[in-house]
Amino acid sequence: MYHQPVLKNRRTLLERAEKFTSDIYFTDCNLRGRLYGDSCPLESITSFLSSKRITFTEASKQNFAPYKVGDTFGPTWWTCWFKVTLEIPESWRGKEVHLVWESDGEAMVWRDGQPVQGLTKEGEKTSYILSECLKDEEPHSVTLYVEMACNGLFGAGQGSMIAAPDPNRKFSVQRTELVIFNRDVRQLMTDFEMLVDIVKELGEGEQRGYQALFTVNEMVNLCDPFDPSSFSKAHSLAHKFFSQRNGESQHTVHAMGHCHIDSAWLWPYEETIRKCGRSWVTVIRLMEKNPEFVFTCSQAQQFQWVKSWYPGLFSQIQHYVKKGQFIPVGGTWVEMDGNLPSGESMVRQFLEGQRFFSQEFGMHCKEFWLPDTFGYSAQLPQIMQGCGISNFLTQKLSWNLVNTFPHNTFFWEGLDGSKVLTHFPPGNSYEMKGKIEDLVKTVKNNKDKGRANHSAALFGFGDGGGGPTQLMLDRLRLVQDTDGLPRVRMSSPDELFSQLQADSALLCTWSGELFLELHNGTYTTQAQIKQGNRQCETLLHDIEIASSLALCRDRTFLYPVDKLQELWRLLLLNQFHDVIPGSCIEMVVEDALKYYEGTIYFTAASLSLFRCVLKKDGSFKSLRQACHGIFLTELCVTLQSDGTVLMENGILQTVINKNGTLASLRLISANRESLSDGCCGNQFVMFDDVPLYWDAWDVMDYHLQTRKPVLEVVQPVHVVSSGGLRGSVSFTLRISDKSTVTQEMVVDAMCPYVKFNTEVQWAESHKFLKVEFPVRVRSPNATYEIQFGHLQRPTHRNTSWDWARFEVWGHKWADLSEHNFGVALLNDCKYGYSIHQNTITLSLLRAPKAPDATADMGTHHFTYAIMPHAKSFQDASVIQSAYNLNFPLRLIPCSPDTVPWSAFSVSTESVILETIKQTEGGKGTLVVRLYESHGSSVTATLHTTLPVREAWHCDLLERPDPTQPACVTSEGITLKFSPFQIVSLLLIV
Repeated sequence: MYHQPVLKNRRTLLERAEKFTSDIYFTDCNLRGRLYGDSCPLESITSFLSSKRITFTEASKQNFAPYKVGDTFGPTWWTCWFKVTLEIPESWRGKEVHLVWESDGEAMVWRDGQPVQGLTKEGEKTSYILSECLKDEEPHSVTLYVEMACNGLFGAGQGSMIAAPDPNRKFSVQRTELVIFNRDVRQLMTDFEMLVDIVKELGEGEQRGYQALFTVNEMVNLCDPFDPSSFSKAHSLAHKFFSQRNGESQHTVHAMGHCHIDSAWLWPYEETIRKCGRSWVTVIRLMEKNPEFVFTCSQAQQFQWVKSWYPGLFSQIQHYVKKGQFIPVGGTWVEMDGNLPSGESMVRQFLEGQRFFSQEFGMHCKEFWLPDTFGYSAQLPQIMQGCGISNFLTQKLSWNLVNTFPHNTFFWEGLDGSKVLTHFPPGNSYEMKGKIEDLVKTVKNNKDKGRANHSAALFGFGDGGGGPTQLMLDRLRLVQDTDGLPRVRMSSPDELFSQLQADSALLCTWSGELFLELHNGTYTTQAQIKQGNRQCETLLHDIEIASSLALCRDRTFLYPVDKLQELWRLLLLNQFHDVIPGSCIEMVVEDALKYYEGTIYFTAASLSLFRCVLKKDGSFKSLRQACHGIFLTELCVTLQSDGTVLMENGILQTVINKNGTLASLRLISANRESLSDGCCGNQFVMFDDVPLYWDAWDVMDYHLQTRKPVLEVVQPVHVVSSGGLRGSVSFTLRISDKSTVTQEMVVDAMCPYVKFNTEVQWAESHKFLKVEFPVRVRSPNATYEIQFGHLQRPTHRNTSWDWARFEVWGHKWADLSEHNFGVALLNDCKYGYSIHQNTITLSLLRAPKAPDATADMGTHHFTYAIMPHAKSFQDASVIQSAYNLNFPLRLIPCSPDTVPWSAFSVSTESVILETIKQTEGGKGTLVVRLYESHGSSVTATLHTTLPVREAWHCDLLERPDPTQPACVTSEGITLKFSPFQIVSLLLIV
């Protein structure tokens, strides 16, 4: 075909092509305007409004009233059920017929009592296919139900996405009708879209981009939107372009459908259940039409929800799992936070997750899947390896605020030396859309060019769910092997990692934690959730030990298997990466606290039962060896004439000012002052706390410039208890006209630390409360407890990597030591620290207003402790002291003549006996888990008075290693540990 030659003006040709498919401009004469053919209204629409989320069976029995399109309903979090009756015109025979449904809520279509399709405008799903080619034998009269949630894909934020939800928001259906869908127009529009994007993404310097430009211009010349017979000619031009193949060296993109669904975030847990149903049923429909489509799906908890609420859908999922299309990934109960859960909690995430996937799908996951958490503990590689996982996928470090992480594919080495193959999709997203931009970015951003020639591209709407669409699949299919672009192949995680492993000879290794330089306010936000987590980790630990010992003392004792699994799963659920960090709405906080209360209640009831069992033939004084030692010295607490208080307990001598700060803290045995000259310890300080955007998530470095000491005294220091085995003083400070802090300082006889029992009445807005201890210690590094061990971070800010760690996380303790002396700060429920130069700071409370406008408002109780020590923190028993603070003695009354007994002891102080529980397999076998805590290679003996017949090493999934029996002798079980190694044993009793 001959045309008059045109100028090679890139802009005009490009904009011409864009306007040809625009949904805004020239729709009366462009291709977009022909996407739909004839339309007709529905026969009837009726509705029923429910304040609760109810089943289809219950909803279908309600009284439905007429509904007019455009009428509003609500409020937020309610559900509106619609009954839709439609009649397809006879004249539409042979046509593709859709029900168009556009609303501002999330909807599910039900047909014949089963969920069949999700409809979410924000997720580009606004139609349900009634027939792909209407036949006479198909029903032309159809009744459907549409379940519409009164919330959007991202909740119902008032003013912005992450703002607190608007409780009074109203919703509506804006459009609903039957239409003829012109599939050939959709196909041609995809051709146009992909060619236009190639022009844009490859830029002016690429020959291939100009070929795309002139191809798409010629397609406009050939295509008459009102003459469908012209479409094939235009499509042939596109086909010719896309069929030009790549060379063999081109990068391969492994495309995997994905639907990241936050188990709770800007919506409550209950709504997540429906998000899973809406998203996954849509995935199943896509699999029916696209046999090459592969979908990856994590979080066993979400599968469990779907199994309970949508059993028919779950059966379909099981079918496609067997076919290899619907692929469970991750191996954990939920995508948990990577910093705050304890080591044992992380083990249980995998134990519960892998057991579920094994029971329901006959498989274990080979990769850990955690794309959206806020940092990654240095112990995760060892925990992964212990759970049968050697591959790891995430992408969140691309959010670093200061430094660019240097790798996309690498080996990650953990605290103990364990390594896992790790991949960060270079497109820096887990919700791509199959566009040219995604593919070009995947190649361009790859920081391991030359080392790795394969990358993942995860496509589908995410965070709020939604998942892939047919359009995304069409896009990827079109460019699977097109010159100028990377090769694209629908793939699985196993295929990706197998390829990366095969070509891994040149990959680099990153050692230590993967620290996210953003979202470090999540170590402190929603303090009650963090306190509940720590307390319940402790309580479940104690219940399992008591249950195990009770079982050994009385074989008729019923170990609470089902209840413990229920409580553990609720605790693990609350460790989701938007719940325990506190980056969730108020409704989620309420649910989380309710789950913690259930554990606390069960613990109280259980311990009463255990007393009856354990008292039968022996005393049982503590669920952990937690005694401070023999009380040799009584306390001395003296009010001085200048208003200060002197406290001494044989180990420590401290002087307390009238305002509650410490003027002096001396370690008596070393004759060493702990506090810096001219400085006071236990100084409360306030900071302004206004981040750039992510309110509950972020604290910015500039907050450090706004430091204001808390100085106003409401009630000066006064003596509460003056001697005996415990001495204490109390005082109250005014933080502001709305907030106060009351504190009781406690010293126990021969206890190596001063304890601060704290109550804060907190009613602030965008403020940050911390407490500081400037200490007489000089060291370039501080030490922080993490899961099953500890690590060091710099106390200086020499480089941008050091500066970016102005706020860091730790668990029960942090320590600043020089040779032969140091000071540790212990806590019972806090996770945020800042140690700069010689000042140890513990973060206490924040006051963000989004997404929960009431976050942290109210009364808080917590405890921290300061512990000066001689020698190293390891030799000074800082680790054991932190355990003592977090695991209080649990006394069980016994008769005076009972013989004391100890179930377990360990010969080496560096080895911690962390867990004692019954195996998941059942009665008669216990699991004990130990770890080396000092960072040393040691041999230790585990001694037990229990009647152990056999002992075997096992992995963290409690699978015995037949090659590693543990020799049981009269002296105990001898075990060898490398630094920070976790060892699990099966004890057959």
